[in-house]
Amino acid sequence: MDLQFFTLISVVILVVAVIFVLKTVYVVPQQHAWIVERLGKYHTTMGPGLHIVVPFIDRVGYKHELKEIPLDVPPQVCITKDNTQLQVDGILYFQVTDPMRASYGSSNYIAAITQLAQTTLRSVIGKMELDKTFEERDHINTTIVNAIDESAANWGVKVLRYEIKDLTPPKEILHAMQAQITAEREKRALIAASEGRKQEQINLASGEREAAIAKSEGEKQASINRAEGQAAAILAIAEASAEALRKTAAAIREPGGADAVSLKVAEQYVNAFGELAATNNSIIVPANLSDMSGLIASAMQIVKTQK
Repeated sequence: MDLQFFTLISVVILVVAVIFVLKTVYVVPQQHAWIVERLGKYHTTMGPGLHIVVPFIDRVGYKHELKEIPLDVPPQVCITKDNTQLQVDGILYFQVTDPMRASYGSSNYIAAITQLAQTTLRSVIGKMELDKTFEERDHINTTIVNAIDESAANWGVKVLRYEIKDLTPPKEILHAMQAQITAEREKRALIAASEGRKQEQINLASGEREAAIAKSEGEKQASINRAEGQAAAILAIAEASAEALRKTAAAIREPGGADAVSLKVAEQYVNAFGELAATNNSIIVPANLSDMSGLIASAMQIVKTQK
């Protein structure tokens, strides 16, 4: 009987010891914060590590995770400024920065953040037209984060960012947008084709102009070359004539030169009458044959004068 009683007492003491240890010693994981309440009132915040509390007086009231938490915001229908329904869903990222405020600032800060994100999103979308909602996602995200973060500070929560996952307009709007996109692409294609034709015409005109300029430059250079060739020929003939005259004058000054000149003049005189007679039907005979000797005498007189 005594042994059984002793065993029972030992078991009770062991159970009490285990309960005492469980109520006294706590190990908080990394990136976690636990709120300790003493007699129902906030006492302290336990960070990562080993902690000892007063059993049955202190208790862990709340446990918070300090890592960044993604929160899926349920899809909702928003109405744009141009009265178009738009279904929007997104995801919100937040982090608990003040465990005490997160415990006592709101009964459910996650639900509060979700509702605030939805109402803010409807307000922002209602101020924008449908086309702008697709173009200004960054503006929508930033506006929602700023609006939520200002209120969430009282709940010990820091809203880091908000991202819109999907914007879904009605099917009719989708068909209209697709038709508009198709028309816009066809318009750009026509403009590109016309610009190509325009550039082609410009290139052809430019090529013709450059060809005409090149042709005129070639003709100009050819004319210059012909003129230079003619000038060079005339100069060469003049130099040859001058050289012939110089040689003739030198020959005349030599002994017997005057007689040679007389003979040459008489020969040319006779040849001239012969050619004149050959070109007419009648034979031309000089009226006075003594004129030949007079002509020769005149030529010789000129030669003597030059000497």
